[in-house]
Amino acid sequence: MADLNPLFQVGLDVRDRVCLVIGGGGEAEDKAARLIDAGARVVLVSPESTQFLEDWATQGWLEWRRRHYEPGDLDSALLVLNTVRCNTDLGDRVLADAEFRGILVNTYDDVSRSHFGMAALVKAGPLRLSISTSNASPTLSRRLRQDLEGLFDAEFGEYLEALGNARTHLKETIHDFDTRRLILHGLVEGAGLEGRFAVPADWRQRIEAALAATDIKKPGE
Repeated sequence: MADLNPLFQVGLDVRDRVCLVIGGGGEAEDKAARLIDAGARVVLVSPESTQFLEDWATQGWLEWRRRHYEPGDLDSALLVLNTVRCNTDLGDRVLADAEFRGILVNTYDDVSRSHFGMAALVKAGPLRLSISTSNASPTLSRRLRQDLEGLFDAEFGEYLEALGNARTHLKETIHDFDTRRLILHGLVEGAGLEGRFAVPADWRQRIEAALAATDIKKPGE
């Protein structure tokens, strides 16, 4: 049985808070983008970076410290995202330094050196849907994210923003809660998702074959 952890799902307010990202590759780019979108003060620590990260630093969207990680980088940080893979020494040092300061850590693809997980994220206008398989299959989480993103078009974003404006207006003009709630419920009447998730017809055979495989050669070997 896989060692699954459903975690405790929350939405963290990082606006104007220092959030440290270690590493300068594609994962760092993804995490920095999500933090910037959430209004965080992003500090990137890496001797190298992707072109997007470099551009964001030039535009002032993040601070780039062009060197390797140092414990002092955690000063004033709310949390740290270590995106450097397969470096247990760095992971151990970051975890120890952060725990000493009471700072939350996520180490990419390493639950033993993480306090929290990063769920796959679906974005559509103001909508944010996080997807987690409790570490059973991050690959499936990404597939679900891709599928769900295709369900929400530009009109959905306009609809959701309009709902937000209507809610704000009604809170200011209609003070009776029950009356206001009735109107808001009417605005979403008929809205909803359609369809179901389709599992592969031969999924059991695929799983059994994967469990039975002990020496899988790479293509061309």
